[in-house]
Amino acid sequence: MKLLNLSSLLIVLTILILSGCTVKPKPKKEAVIDSSLPKVVLTKTATKSDMKSIALEWKRIEDKRVNGIYVYRESLDENLTQSDSYYETIDNRYSTHFLDQNVKPAKRYNYYFVTYSEEAQGERSETYQAVTKPILESVTWIYAANGMPRSAKIIWRPHTNKLVRAYEIQRKTFNEQEWEVIARVEGRLSAEYIDLGLKDSYTYQYNIRAITYNGITSTASKIVKSVTKDLPLEVTNIKATNNKARKIGISWNKSNEEDFSHYNLYRSNKMDGGYNLLAKLTRNDYEDIIEQDGAKYFYRVSSVDKDGLESIHHRSSVQGVTLSKPLPPAVVDASIIANKIVLKWKKNDLRAKSYIVRKKYKKGLFDKVVDEFKDIKSKNFEDTDINPNTTYYYQVMSVDEYSIESEPSIEVIIETKDINKEE
Repeated sequence: MKLLNLSSLLIVLTILILSGCTVKPKPKKEAVIDSSLPKVVLTKTATKSDMKSIALEWKRIEDKRVNGIYVYRESLDENLTQSDSYYETIDNRYSTHFLDQNVKPAKRYNYYFVTYSEEAQGERSETYQAVTKPILESVTWIYAANGMPRSAKIIWRPHTNKLVRAYEIQRKTFNEQEWEVIARVEGRLSAEYIDLGLKDSYTYQYNIRAITYNGITSTASKIVKSVTKDLPLEVTNIKATNNKARKIGISWNKSNEEDFSHYNLYRSNKMDGGYNLLAKLTRNDYEDIIEQDGAKYFYRVSSVDKDGLESIHHRSSVQGVTLSKPLPPAVVDASIIANKIVLKWKKNDLRAKSYIVRKKYKKGLFDKVVDEFKDIKSKNFEDTDINPNTTYYYQVMSVDEYSIESEPSIEVIIETKDINKEE
């Protein structure tokens, strides 16, 4: 029993599906014309149109013989050639409206109608003309600001059509072929858009299209151009010293730009290495204090404006060096004379202003003693504080005007044997 009910249900569903897929009748090539069938007559306010649709209305057909209406459409192409063809079938005589949504803006269309019955077709009706509205114009005024840092501001006069719900912002550069939609601004009364993340000193083009609540997009507005702000000029004449004690002086030409904010000073220990920000400055010089003799560093300087834009600085690097140690003197003689050790040396560096003598020896079995004799102006030294049977080690260092000591000279070794301390 259940199987029988299921089969019956399938038959009913099949009938419903087939009835729903009934193909509408079309005009016959050699149809019988019955002039007694009524003609379609449009009402006084029969045609209404917008940019993308045309609506037609006609008087109700009372003749029960009529099964439906054939709709024909004529249109003129760009070459003014008229095309005439069957367009649609309305398969109910009680229908009094037809909506054509397959139309283009600002175009003329002609329509006529033919009623049909089971056996024949009626005569064609009068031809009725309808014209779609022209495509919606965009905003009437648009402006793009120039000279903004990495951004562009576009303003416009709100559209007067109250059906407008939003604006589509389009952008392209001179080397691009296609417009890119970059934003949608909601609200008819909206009047500005700021485009961020742009390149420095670069030209962009913009236009606007208005969008209505029923999905109609207007023509493009006038094209406007915006040029982003230039980077500050590169810093010039950067110099770094190589003759200062434990510091490097850096200087450069002063910026004359009106919106100057500050300089960024960068430093690296390699010409092409990673540069780290050393200081932010408003003056055009700086002293880099470095507690090391002969230290070498590389510097770059950039100019930054009040908008935070920074000049190019990777193309100009300068090397600075702290003053190196003076050369050590050359010991030319070391001897024992009359119970004293006499050292003599030769000056090897014009920077040497004084000398230091370093003396090392053992006192007892384990104690090591180091003595230094400083501020020696001459090029010799006499050591009378010596003991017999002792080994002494001497080195001499040059000292310049900045108290920078040279590396020690070669080490001189002197052994005392039978010297007479009483003498």
